[in-house]
Amino acid sequence: MLHLLKYRFKSSLRNGSSMFWALLFPIILGTLFYFTIGKMDEADFSTIPVAVVVGEVSQEADNFQHFLQEIEESDSDIIQVQYMTEDVAAKALEEKEVKGIFYTEDQISLTVAAKGIEESILESLLNSYVDSAKMMTQIGQIHPEGMNAAISSMSNYQNLVQSVSLKGKTIDGNVQYFYALIAMACMYGCFLGFDAALGLQANLTPLAARRCITPTHKLKIIASDMFGIFIIHFVNVSILVLYLRFILGIGFDGEMGKMLLVSGIGSMIGVSLGILVGSAGRITENLKVGIMLGVSMTCSFLSGLMVGGMKDIVEKHAPLLNRVNPAALITDAFYCINVYDNPGRFYRDLGTLAVLGILMLAGAYLIVRKECYESV
Repeated sequence: MLHLLKYRFKSSLRNGSSMFWALLFPIILGTLFYFTIGKMDEADFSTIPVAVVVGEVSQEADNFQHFLQEIEESDSDIIQVQYMTEDVAAKALEEKEVKGIFYTEDQISLTVAAKGIEESILESLLNSYVDSAKMMTQIGQIHPEGMNAAISSMSNYQNLVQSVSLKGKTIDGNVQYFYALIAMACMYGCFLGFDAALGLQANLTPLAARRCITPTHKLKIIASDMFGIFIIHFVNVSILVLYLRFILGIGFDGEMGKMLLVSGIGSMIGVSLGILVGSAGRITENLKVGIMLGVSMTCSFLSGLMVGGMKDIVEKHAPLLNRVNPAALITDAFYCINVYDNPGRFYRDLGTLAVLGILMLAGAYLIVRKECYESV
């Protein structure tokens, strides 16, 4: 058994292409993520200066000015209101002294000179006011007796929301990409598993032919290959996790031991996928590689690697996919460690991953066991 493990270690480590995709590519991609999206939370969004041009006196204008005053006097420091004449406001907007101009007349309007985050915030404020005003109008028409209660509840809306820190941790929304990156790295163990599977097919290489005619039981060969590749890939993924946490400083605030446990089971999934696809029938090698890439990248995409919040979209429209998608299960387990306080959900994810890995390995063993070669 030891000589089989030694052979697998040497063979896998010498395969530069597989080791690149399993180890170096995730590290490179993680570094690119860090310099592009990883530090977006450090952006400094200062108070937005906005001009207000007061038109004809009207109830609508008074209401909107009161709305702006409430926002300005709150603790949020979102906007800084400056009352100006129309000409002065237009010049200030042109010289970028203000980000927008609110015109308070019978119909409130906003003028901006560019498209950006600050301008979008001003548009959101205006839309919020318009929606609230419409709702109050409808309440007054349908249930005038409830007008005072509605006004009171809206004026005290800040008291209806309580900010709660999950387990005392500050959550960075961008960390989801790094969870999905680790999941992708786990799935990329399929390249190492694929390389091992090719070494079990006598019709592909002379070395595989010699291995197939040895008296060693095929289950023992598969088990030694699986264990050896698993150790190698678990080390690969562990290096990635430690690099992200301690070198790049990504906010993995949960127990590192549990994160490595998830990474270990995820590594088993990736290796099992590679062995299963590599053992499948008499499909060409290029097609098998295409299948592995298609499966691993589709799973990674649905877990949120390319589009933030994709896993939540899938959960809303097709929740069953998140229950069988290995990458989604891995990212969800990371959320359970670092964000949620839900041990039951965490162990459910681990159990599902373990079952998927065992099923893929069993399928690969049955395929390899039934293969017969005339030349052997």
